[in-house]
Amino acid sequence: MGARCSKFSFCWFHSHLKPSVLESSDQENGEKNERKLWPSFGEFSLEQLKTATNGFSSENIVSEHGEKAPNVVYKAKLDNGQWIAIKRFNKFAWPDSRQFLEEAKQVGSLRSERLANLIGYCYEGEERLLVAEFMPHETLAKHLFHWEAQPMKWVMRLRVAFYLAQALEYCTSKGRGLYHDLNAYRILFDQDGNPRLSCFGLMKNSRDGKSYSTNLAFTPPEYLRTGRVTPESVVYSFGTLLLDLLSGKHIPPSHALDLIRGKNFLMLMDSALEGHFSKDDGTELVRLASRCLQYEARERPNVKSLVTSLMSLQKEIEVPSYVLMGLRQETASSTKQLSLTPFGEACLRRDLTAIHEILEKTGYKDDEGIANELSFQLWTSQMQETLNLKKHGDTAFRAKDFVTAIDCYTQFIEGGTMVSPTVYARRCLSYLMNEMAQEALGDAMQAQVVSPEWHTALYLQAACLFSLGMENDAQETLRDGTNMEARKNKNFKIV
Repeated sequence: MGARCSKFSFCWFHSHLKPSVLESSDQENGEKNERKLWPSFGEFSLEQLKTATNGFSSENIVSEHGEKAPNVVYKAKLDNGQWIAIKRFNKFAWPDSRQFLEEAKQVGSLRSERLANLIGYCYEGEERLLVAEFMPHETLAKHLFHWEAQPMKWVMRLRVAFYLAQALEYCTSKGRGLYHDLNAYRILFDQDGNPRLSCFGLMKNSRDGKSYSTNLAFTPPEYLRTGRVTPESVVYSFGTLLLDLLSGKHIPPSHALDLIRGKNFLMLMDSALEGHFSKDDGTELVRLASRCLQYEARERPNVKSLVTSLMSLQKEIEVPSYVLMGLRQETASSTKQLSLTPFGEACLRRDLTAIHEILEKTGYKDDEGIANELSFQLWTSQMQETLNLKKHGDTAFRAKDFVTAIDCYTQFIEGGTMVSPTVYARRCLSYLMNEMAQEALGDAMQAQVVSPEWHTALYLQAACLFSLGMENDAQETLRDGTNMEARKNKNFKIV
């Protein structure tokens, strides 16, 4: 906090900007050292999931085969505002609910930043459903095969391969090394643009059902012989994904291997990448793909060696994925699971007009209980002038004359006769309206000094920090404000 205090000269203010609890800690994947607060795993009622999907409306279907798929995936929103993905199995897929529950619990015990984690299940009557974290930026198939604005950059393709290998290594280390039908639709992009492996593929589509639904040309040869998935089968499918990343197309492995054997591997490369990739990197990725696609399963590499091989190819590791993907980071990682109030939403959107309306509607009711000890002499000689300054400031604030509001409120504050957190809040917003974010932050912090349990002060600090480009601090401040307001309103659910 030292650097931040010196920048704004407010070291007297006790920092509430804690390290994000949503940063990952999974060292098995080479992730960060802080402990991540993962969503817990639990049971949902069928009624909850019906409500969240608007009665399993076809408009909420996001699986690639739509309503014709044997098991349909829906985008849904819970009552607390949290977005989720729901996989609804065919009614005859898991006749034994105990088997379904046992499998779901095993998958639900996994927690990694490389997975779209399973957070719940539902089994009522014949219904069998899984609930997972929702990934807002669609699938690898969309970004590779059906892109609109720009093709996926080479650096990002290398990152996708690496993160996917890490996901498979993590699952293997936890005893879940079998992944069913690994393909470009199973890789999803989270709020930060990072690729994650869908947890749904860690469970079969049914107790005894097929493990592959893709074209037979992409199916591991041993699966065609035995009908069984092995860890080596997963590596074969990983090889087909490397071909997808190289070519930007879904090329059958047999065709790709013919090109590789004929040393025409450049024919594989996505033409949209021409001039934007290293030939050495391309050669290494082709070599790795061909090893994964060996006909004999025992000749394929294991997932641990895949991680090692791909790690050395990573570049621009300091650049966030959403930047490489050309995505706008609409909301922050640390706020995406919060149920924000209108004030919190306005801060997140940087909607100063909405904040103005909220402050105007609230008035001065939050100043009640603020001690203003005045002698009778001060009361009689200065109070009227002080009240007039505040009144003029309020009139200007209401009329959106923010320059005049700043002037009147400044005179009121400098007079020292009364202390009002609301005046600091109103001058703060007036500063923001005049693009004076640093001065505005000072007022928001001072409002909290005067009234430490006032969530409005934290919300305004978040708005100021967003304006100053301090995204991470703004996100954490917004979380603190939301939770402070939740404690004040007992019926508001803390996330």
